[in-house]
Amino acid sequence: MNRYELLEKDDGTTVRYQRHDNGGGMVAQGATVDPSAHLAPSVWVDPGARVEAGAWVDRFAWIESGAFVGAGAKVGAHAHVGAGAAVGSGARLGSRVDVGADARLAPGVVVEPDQRVPAGALVRRGDRHVLAA
Repeated sequence: MNRYELLEKDDGTTVRYQRHDNGGGMVAQGATVDPSAHLAPSVWVDPGARVEAGAWVDRFAWIESGAFVGAGAKVGAHAHVGAGAAVGSGARLGSRVDVGADARLAPGVVVEPDQRVPAGALVRRGDRHVLAA
């Protein structure tokens, strides 16, 4: 398993990703991931993203640029957290959840598997406007 990867973006710039010590997921330069967060080996965290203490990001998940995953949150397998989106502390995203760009999920929110949170949405505990994918 390579310790780091270089990826070329559409605009020709190159981003370096390094494996996170807790789980082996790939973390871009400019991203911040707490040492206690767990990133499965197939996870990608883009530049400017932040993953806080105790968060758990499962296999094949993608955390885009500028996204935030709060302390103790869980991001399910094959889930996607869009650019600039925020997943509050202790929130739970099921497998294959898609959180749109700039969406905000309050602390403790649970999004069931295979759901889509629209771009820019604000989801509070008890909200039911999450749409089927």
